[in-house]
Amino acid sequence: MVQLYGDERIDFLLAKENMRIIQSPSVFAFSLDAVLLADFTYVPKTRGKILDLCTGNGVIPLFLSTRSSVPITGVEIQERLYDMALRSIELNDLGDQLEVIQGDLKEMPAYYGNRKFDLVTCNPPYFPTPQTDKQNLNEHVAIARHEIHCTLEEVIQSCSKLTKSGGKVSMVHRPERMVEIIELFRKYKLEPKRMRLVYPKEGKEANILLIEGVRDGKSGLKILPPLYALTQNDEYTKELREILYE
Repeated sequence: MVQLYGDERIDFLLAKENMRIIQSPSVFAFSLDAVLLADFTYVPKTRGKILDLCTGNGVIPLFLSTRSSVPITGVEIQERLYDMALRSIELNDLGDQLEVIQGDLKEMPAYYGNRKFDLVTCNPPYFPTPQTDKQNLNEHVAIARHEIHCTLEEVIQSCSKLTKSGGKVSMVHRPERMVEIIELFRKYKLEPKRMRLVYPKEGKEANILLIEGVRDGKSGLKILPPLYALTQNDEYTKELREILYE
């Protein structure tokens, strides 16, 4: 039996797969962003290897393991979240496929050296570090949301260094930083190839950006149809229900 600590709980991640995940409302609970990134990203099925940076409690490796049999590694800087990810892997008996490393993503290129990945995914902090008095008082949440340990440029640079030529990088972020992300992708030899915007509902501004780049790829960006999360009656749209439940 996997040990739980404090206010931790076990939630179903995917009911049809009987997959579960350890979460804590005071430390970390995955959001729709992680679900959408896992659904959006290209996944090598039987050959290659995957790296997930800013893995949190391991939610994206768990999702991707249902679509691929290749080795998947998560990297998380926070010890508490790293431990939750380890126990979630044990909970689902996925230790033969999944592993998690506690470390700083900026150090991973040196750690792996010439070993490169076919796919690197990342759900990084979205916001520049604010003034101290405006920062979220919960340290775990603040690190996950704000660029305290890594800037956007450092994230993209590390992603590029860890991806083999022709390999893919998939990221979820905020639309207001789209131009900055595309500029940094190209600066670090990641050619943007696919992009999708997610909207709360029709008539609202987009609030989630999904983007994929290819290391050393040729130019040519494909803009996918918009994804709407809610109907005008505040119910999940058919497409989002399919992503969440099917």
